[in-house]
Amino acid sequence: MFHLTRSVTWQALERLHAETANDRIRDYFAADPERFDKMSLRVGGLFLDYSKHQVSEDVLDTLIELAEHSALVQRRAQMFSGDIINVTENRPVLHTALRTLGEGPLMVDGKDVMPEIQRTREQIQRFSDAVRSGEWTGYSGKRITDVVNIGIGGSDLGPNMACRALLKYRHPDLSFHFVSNVDGTHIQKVLNRLDPATTLFIVSTKTFSTQETLLNAKTARRWFLENAGEDADVGAHFIAASTNKTAAMEFGIREENVFEFWAWVGGRYSMWSSIGLPIALSIGFDGFMELLEGAYEMDQHFLKAPFRDNMPVLMALIGIWYINFHGAETHAIVPYDQALHQLPSFLQQLDMESNGKSVDIFNQPVDYKTGPIVWGQTGSNGQHAFFQLLHQGTRYVPIDFIASLKPEPGFEDHHFALLTNMLAQANAFMEGSQKGGQLDPYSCPGNRPSSTLLLDELTPKNLGALIALYEHKVFVQGVIWNINSFDQWGVQLGKQIAGEISSRIDSRSQDFDASTQGLLALVRGHFHDSAADDSDADPADTGDTVGGKSVKKQPHKRRSRS
Repeated sequence: MFHLTRSVTWQALERLHAETANDRIRDYFAADPERFDKMSLRVGGLFLDYSKHQVSEDVLDTLIELAEHSALVQRRAQMFSGDIINVTENRPVLHTALRTLGEGPLMVDGKDVMPEIQRTREQIQRFSDAVRSGEWTGYSGKRITDVVNIGIGGSDLGPNMACRALLKYRHPDLSFHFVSNVDGTHIQKVLNRLDPATTLFIVSTKTFSTQETLLNAKTARRWFLENAGEDADVGAHFIAASTNKTAAMEFGIREENVFEFWAWVGGRYSMWSSIGLPIALSIGFDGFMELLEGAYEMDQHFLKAPFRDNMPVLMALIGIWYINFHGAETHAIVPYDQALHQLPSFLQQLDMESNGKSVDIFNQPVDYKTGPIVWGQTGSNGQHAFFQLLHQGTRYVPIDFIASLKPEPGFEDHHFALLTNMLAQANAFMEGSQKGGQLDPYSCPGNRPSSTLLLDELTPKNLGALIALYEHKVFVQGVIWNINSFDQWGVQLGKQIAGEISSRIDSRSQDFDASTQGLLALVRGHFHDSAADDSDADPADTGDTVGGKSVKKQPHKRRSRS
């Protein structure tokens, strides 16, 4: 059986790390004035500078050999052709098919899936056009003014991030709200601002069984029925993106308003499917197709470019160099663009849910580090928060700086300050301020690595390419680490135990550990006390219950649209 750490290339990288551990990045530039030109790359509207890394030419050559000696070529071809590469769930992985612009068939289990994908695209187009034009109206005949997406994980993070990133493209008469947290204050805060007659709810759940999403959806339906009046029509205000049409219809959603997607679409890769419906509603179907076009362009680059000129492959290999040989535990995502403030959270799920694995595809424990802890926030805010640790702390944290070059009209001075701050930080992380080998409280050691990703402009197309870039980067790392990047059994375990605890909260079960039993006793006592406190509630109040407690009606409050 193949052992990654025993391979000739891996051992060569270990030797190179020992030889180059004390190299200074700035010395690489002094030795090679053309380093920037050699270690930068453009794909469409994206430009990557990866020259500020502690990566010598020999290291880069050997990292590329690592990719060439791996199963990357084979696994990449299998992914794009619909072969089963999610081996634990026995599924293909075809988020790339969702954004393909090609004409040819794509066979999965002997069936061409492209006609189904095209039908769903057409359904998204018809519906988004109808809502945006005002043709689709609520039960009272009023046009929709507010869209509430109810989902969690990939059913929330992708569309939420994209809608916020592309806010300047949003329909001027539509507002968008995203509810994910099962904490009731989240949905209450949203609902208190809305008018049921002009609100559309999208229930985004792959199986229509996700506990958090269904609880929020039931609360939204109850609020709607209690506040909309006698003519309330759930079917005019609730739609679903789900693989489970039957469950969605039982909820009250009309069959024609269930937007299909498929088991081979992983949640964190699903924004290209009907889960992206909020994006189409916000920026229009043409804008949604531009998003897919950008991702498709990156797909084609990933498929066809040699590894030495392949943007996702290079980013993945540099990440492996730091994780497996320099001992980096985390990776910072720092967008210098307020519109991208949700991007670190999106990439956190994409990377950590995909490659947070300790067992390989042969069910053997790995003896090397896999996915890093991914975190970050917008740049100028980060400068006054966590950058101090990155400059002078003991942690080794590679950074991705991300920005768009084109300023908003009228704010050119702001954008110039933003970009120059980013360039200054990248330079300071590399150069440091240490003089003559002396260390003092004012010294920053420098030699901290970073990549800089520049978008010509933050457009739907360029955003699509950016997201696809990181998807493929994560895939490449998973292949080299020989793990399955497309399952998430840790997530499933938490869901399973939450269901067991919820269903057995009154049973005084001894099956749980002493800590869980003690905490359950506190929860049990609190909910029983709360139920007693509500014993004088109006007996006419009906509807769903939460934790055995009846939820009181809330008076409708119309949101101010100043």
